[in-house]
Amino acid sequence: MTSYIAAYDTESPGCLAGVREIVAKHEKFEMPATFFLVARTLEADRPEYVALLKDHPLFEMACHSYTHMVLRDTPEFGKAGPLELFPREIVDSKKFIEDTFGREVVGFRPPVSSDDGLKAVPEALRLLQVAGYRYVSSLAWGPHFTLPALLVSPFTYAEQGYPELWELPPCGWHENLLKGNNRCGPVRIGLFPPAMPETIPNDYIKTPEEEFQYNNKPFVDKAVADRMTHVSLIWHPWSLHRFDPEMRMLEMTFSYIRERGIPAVTFVGLLQQLLDGKER
Repeated sequence: MTSYIAAYDTESPGCLAGVREIVAKHEKFEMPATFFLVARTLEADRPEYVALLKDHPLFEMACHSYTHMVLRDTPEFGKAGPLELFPREIVDSKKFIEDTFGREVVGFRPPVSSDDGLKAVPEALRLLQVAGYRYVSSLAWGPHFTLPALLVSPFTYAEQGYPELWELPPCGWHENLLKGNNRCGPVRIGLFPPAMPETIPNDYIKTPEEEFQYNNKPFVDKAVADRMTHVSLIWHPWSLHRFDPEMRMLEMTFSYIRERGIPAVTFVGLLQQLLDGKER
C-alpha cells in the first residue's frame, strides 16, 4: 500500500511563521511529518523551533545541511560549494540538530537536490556514511533537471558502495517554483511529451486550489494507481506561508489523504517499513 509523507524543507528565516501554522494543521489532522532543517536556520530561532517541535510525537527531525550550500552543480542554481566545507554541511549540521532536539537524526536532504540523487557526489555519500545517516531524499527533479519530479521508487546506493544507505525520493513540483516565489523567471518544465500533462499549468498558479489540482492530487492519485511505495511532495514553509498563510492547501491535501484512506508516515517510518520488508 502507498504511504503518504508530508515533508518540509525548512531553510530560511521566513520559515518560522510558516512552521507555526504547519504544526497547527498537523495537530488538527493528527498527521505525521518530516522537517528537513537547515542548521543555521534552526540556530537563529532555536528556542522557537524547540518549543514547536521538540519531543512532538508526530514529527521527525531530519537535516537539510548547515548553510544550504549546494553539493552538486545544477543548471538553475549554480555550482557546488567547495569540498572542504562538505563536513560542515553534512556532519556538523547533523550533530547540531541532534544536540538541539535530543534525538538521533537519520535523514538528509541536500539543498536543491538533483535529477539522479547523490550518485555523482561520492564525497557526499562518504560523509553521509561517516555521519551515520540511514537515508537521503535527494532525487527531486525530473530527467535533465526538468519539472515536475516524477514518482521514483526507493533504492539504495549499493552500486556506489553504500548498500545500507537508502534514497527515498520526493516528487512533484518544487512548490516555490510552481508559484514563482523564487522570482527567478521561467523554469524548466517536463520533457516533451510530458509524462504527466495534468500537472502542467498554463502559468504560475494563483490559488491554493490550483496547487492542489496541478500538484498534490495528481501525484497522490498516480502513486496509488501505480502502487508506488510512497508519495511525498516538495514543500517549503516560507513559500507556503507567503502564498497561503491560512494553509488552506494543507487542509485540502490532508483531508484528501484521510478520505482515500492512505496511511501517513514520516520518512524514517517509511525507512523502517522498507527494512522490515527486506528482512522478511
